[in-house]
Amino acid sequence: MNPRLFLLLLCQGLFLVNNVVFMAINGLVGLSLAPTAWMATLPITGYVLGGALSTALVARHQRRFGRRRAFQLGLLVAMVSAAVCAVAVTVQSFALLVLATMLAGYYNANASLYRFAALELVPESAKERAISWVLAGGIIGAVVGPNLAAVSRNALPQPFAGAYLALVVVALLSLLLMSCIPFPALPGQGSKGPAAGRPLGQIVRQPVFIVAAAGCAIGYGVMNLLMAATPIAMAQCGHPFAAAALVLEWHVLGMYLPSFFTGRLIKRFGVLPIMACGLLLNIGCVAFALSGQDVMHFLGALVVLGVGWNFLYIGGSTLATGTWAPEEKTRAQAALDFCVYATMTITSFSSGALVTTGGWTAMNLGSILPLTLLGAAMVWLVRMRRPAPQPA
Repeated sequence: MNPRLFLLLLCQGLFLVNNVVFMAINGLVGLSLAPTAWMATLPITGYVLGGALSTALVARHQRRFGRRRAFQLGLLVAMVSAAVCAVAVTVQSFALLVLATMLAGYYNANASLYRFAALELVPESAKERAISWVLAGGIIGAVVGPNLAAVSRNALPQPFAGAYLALVVVALLSLLLMSCIPFPALPGQGSKGPAAGRPLGQIVRQPVFIVAAAGCAIGYGVMNLLMAATPIAMAQCGHPFAAAALVLEWHVLGMYLPSFFTGRLIKRFGVLPIMACGLLLNIGCVAFALSGQDVMHFLGALVVLGVGWNFLYIGGSTLATGTWAPEEKTRAQAALDFCVYATMTITSFSSGALVTTGGWTAMNLGSILPLTLLGAAMVWLVRMRRPAPQPA
């Protein structure tokens, strides 16, 4: 493998360590600190809302400073925000915890662009595999994240403070790796003037961009809705934290293990068929989750959900790459990720409210509507692409 791509894969893996630990503990910490139970997932909501609010700023920083310096800035923010989370837990401040996770959203929005930066390190013919291979770094997060959360949970007298401090070390390691990756200059890099290319509104109104954004956003939104609530739902069912960590580990493996072959599947069968498979897997996850509430029901549903997310997210990201010119990509990529984070903000907030009021069943039933809308959007794009019938 390209050495630069391998280093970026490692950075992606460490980014997912951060995300998995956040998902594993933020809901539980929120539940212990929140004034009311339905606010338990607000720290997770803060993380993705911070990402949504940061997308435009990240795009400007990428164009102004280039990939490497912008990514390094994101990792510095990750270190600071994780340290503030540790302080918030120590002083038992729910408001400070939410503020810290919102600050971490800048790192979230920044690191989500690793998958697109991978395209700049490989030939055009390898773009599908580049996205897949970098996202495959998430396997590191799948294995390390839940175990790091479990081991560091009680490392300090205040529960979970040690887990947040461990994330400072994770971000520092990623910062060192990122410093070794030379990225090519972006078109217009260093410019302070208006960005070149078409207006952003014209780019995002393209039917292909709309469906690509819907695939990424709804795939991520439904996954986030169910994953964020899983530790709380399992606790409500009397399952221990170790079982929730195991479920999250297998879920993240389901998210990223397929990345070793998703790119090849897209190249062979086309991007829309793979996205359709991802949609069907999401529906299968709901059916599995509704069949029972034992640990194996949670595990099976979350593994299927992870594979479905993989097909939708990589498929949507690949589909989107054909909708912008080189000089437009920082703005277009930021717009795509804004759609993702805005959707995740809604589902993160809804997750806590639904699981603590309506329960696990209501959450799964609630995911049917966005999945139906995504299916309709994909059918719409297929029909638009169908050649018009020739006159007799």
